Amino acid sequence: MERGKMTEVMLHIYDVTNSDSEKTNNTIVQINRIFKDGIGLGGIFHSAVQIYGEDEWSFGFCEQGSGVFNCPSGKNPMYTYRECIVLGKTDLSISKVNQILRELSREWPGDCYDLLSRNCNHFCDEFCERLGVPKLPGWVNRFANAGDTAVEIAGNTAFRLRQAKTEIVSASKVAYQFLAGIASNTGADSMDSASKGTPIKFQQPAWFKNLVAAGEKPSSSGSALENDLVHSLSPEIPR
Repeated sequence: MERGKMTEVMLHIYDVTNSDSEKTNNTIVQINRIFKDGIGLGGIFHSAVQIYGEDEWSFGFCEQGSGVFNCPSGKNPMYTYRECIVLGKTDLSISKVNQILRELSREWPGDCYDLLSRNCNHFCDEFCERLGVPKLPGWVNRFANAGDTAVEIAGNTAFRLRQAKTEIVSASKVAYQFLAGIASNTGADSMDSASKGTPIKFQQPAWFKNLVAAGEKPSSSGSALENDLVHSLSPEIPR
């Protein structure tokens, strides 16, 4: 691997203010001031990495070709510049860095952009890892990471709900068949006993008759059951 003199790797951070709505842009700036500047939690940011030369490198959506692009450092016209952070130094040569950028350009097509799981900050993390310097501070991409986790939790919850629904529907069918069988057998035994003049030992209670005779069979679709399950979930669980 080619090595050269130690070169600084800088991260340029912007407030994401590329909406057509000025109100939305101002809201994002206020969110970033409160959640990052105020309590140090995070915000909605765009980032780009600068190494060798005056340009910064980042990643964005496009329908065709690579999503990796460069522009003059700190001067991306789509966003509002915020700050610069020195992430560390690398001893990789300029030719090696160019090779890494060519590889990343192939690996990060623009149509694979995803706001939560494959955005500009994820790209910068990957670039920094290959340069051998620390990744981005956690606050830069915390909102996207939190959103990605929420999506995963929601997906797992939905899967568990489907499993539970299937199991309960199956169990209810078995229970219905069991109860219907008892009712049928009991009725036949009672008639047989009555014809022989022997006393009937068992009388079906009203609730049992209603459950078996008047009650509907379990639905194969389970839609009503699913609705009951969904409405009984805690409001904190995403769905």
